[in-house]
Formats: sequence, C-alpha cells, structure tokens
Amino acid sequence: MSDGKMLEEKIYSTFSDVASSIGYSPLHGKIIGVLLVQGRDMSLQELAKETGYSASMISLSLDLLEILGVIKKVKKTGDRNLYIVLRGDLLECLKNAIILRVKKSIDSTLLDFKKSRKDLGKLKGDEKRKMFKTLNVLEKEINRLEKYINLLSGIRLP
Repeated sequence: MSDGKMLEEKIYSTFSDVASSIGYSPLHGKIIGVLLVQGRDMSLQELAKETGYSASMISLSLDLLEILGVIKKVKKTGDRNLYIVLRGDLLECLKNAIILRVKKSIDSTLLDFKKSRKDLGKLKGDEKRKMFKTLNVLEKEINRLEKYINLLSGIRLP
C-alpha cells in the first residue's frame, strides 16, 4: 500500500472514529472523509467502492448526512447517476450533529422521568420522598442542559 493510500485510510478512520464517538455510524464519518479526500462530487457507486460498503448502505447513510447539511445529493443532466456533494462548514455540521444527538437524549430522558413519576405511586414513606426529590433534581438539571443546548444551537462558529 502506498504512503498516499495509507494516509487516506488514516483520514477515513479518523472521521469514522469521530462519528462513532458522538453516536453515529462509522460509515457516516467515512463518507465525509472520502468526499473530503477526493475533493470532488462522487457517484453513489464510487462512494460504495471507496468505502467498501454496499450502495444500499451508503444510500441509507446519505439521508441523515443530507438532513444534517453535510452533503447534498444531485443529479447531473444527461447522467443517470446520483452524485454526492460535500457542502457546508464541517465544524458547523459537527456541532449540529452533536446538538441533534444531545436533544434526542434529553427528550428520551425527560420521557423516562415522566414514566418514573408514575411508578412513584408504588413506593411508600421516606423512599417515595427520596426518589421524588431525586427525580426533581435530575429533571431540573436536564432542563438546564436543554436551555444550554438551545443557546448553543443558535451560536454560529467563527
């Protein structure tokens, strides 16, 4: 393997690791890495070949990347292929991906707390008071986090 190819693979691996670390598929990161390294629009088939994943797996991953604003799918006149274009500020897209993941976690946690409150009816005395107090503290902190995340989502990176 040439030094250039080894460096490409290292970049792909780094992007895959970053995607995994924030709760997304390594494939999402690898797609971004490939588009960045290649520096051009790529067809679905080219991405599949370069990443080693099937075209159907790539296609599924592209939907989320498009929602996050990382890529755009385009059709070229006179060409039957679907092309993928890397777009936007990568750091801004990473921020949005993290915020989306945290907001989803916050929503899930608050829903769990709501369900837990219903279960408090089964408890008695000091145990019930202790659990009620604990849930109130945790809910307050999660709500603070939600406010912070909402503020963060409105800040543009320099």
